[in-house]
Amino acid sequence: MQPLVSIIVPCYNQAPYLDEALQSVLDQEYSNWECIIVNDGSADNSEEVALKWVEKNKRFKYFYKENSGVSATRNFAFNQSEGKYILPLDGDDKISQSYISEAVDIFEKDADVKIIYCNTIFFGVKEGKHISPEYKFENMFLKNPITNSSMFRRDVFPPSGYNENMRDGLEDWDFWLSIIDDKTKVVKLNDFHLYYRIKEISRSTLVDREKNEKLLIQLFRNHQEKYLRYFNPLRDHIEADQFKREVIWLKEQPQWRIGSIVYKPFELIGKAWKKIVGKKKRR
Repeated sequence: MQPLVSIIVPCYNQAPYLDEALQSVLDQEYSNWECIIVNDGSADNSEEVALKWVEKNKRFKYFYKENSGVSATRNFAFNQSEGKYILPLDGDDKISQSYISEAVDIFEKDADVKIIYCNTIFFGVKEGKHISPEYKFENMFLKNPITNSSMFRRDVFPPSGYNENMRDGLEDWDFWLSIIDDKTKVVKLNDFHLYYRIKEISRSTLVDREKNEKLLIQLFRNHQEKYLRYFNPLRDHIEADQFKREVIWLKEQPQWRIGSIVYKPFELIGKAWKKIVGKKKRR
């Protein structure tokens, strides 16, 4: 018998796009799935759209909750699910017909595989293709190559789930860091299975520079132990006591720079820390 796959769909004011997302679920070649739709306090007619799909097929299940952000909503959806494998899908995106069947086949053949991700097709106000980088554990500390709609085994879901302090973004990167270590087996599919909608105004476009700095700092706060343990260049060039107090402090002199490839992702964090130190000195 096919193992059950739970597709969790958080939805906040995405009624205009929800039909397309759920149609892509219904079109799956793989048949043993459940789709958990969670309305995160939408002010539009998301509930009306979702209930239409519940009536259409009993594999769709609908829940409503007060607005609390995408991380809390995904955690809520996970708790309602029963699948051996989990696939998050945002209410404005789509997946290919063969995504689940191809992923489940790999999971079932290799019990060591924990996460499976794929390449992406952009659609909406911008169109194009994105080939995701190959997974390397050490690179996860610098940039996240794993798409938001990647499948994972239920038993790797961390006790804290998605960190709800990442409400304004980067919650996927943070989530994968919660799951992986240097022994985790992650597989990238070569096909384009995720259709990611680009909108003129979205949550990502509303993340300004200052907010992004705060998100990056929070990301490191959430995983500081893992950064200290695995990411040697960072550990060797940061004051350990300062790291424990405020997460990160990069030396500003050029000779302290780890190198352009390593240093660039932390530029914003260094500047944010400078602001913190400057405020303390002025007091």
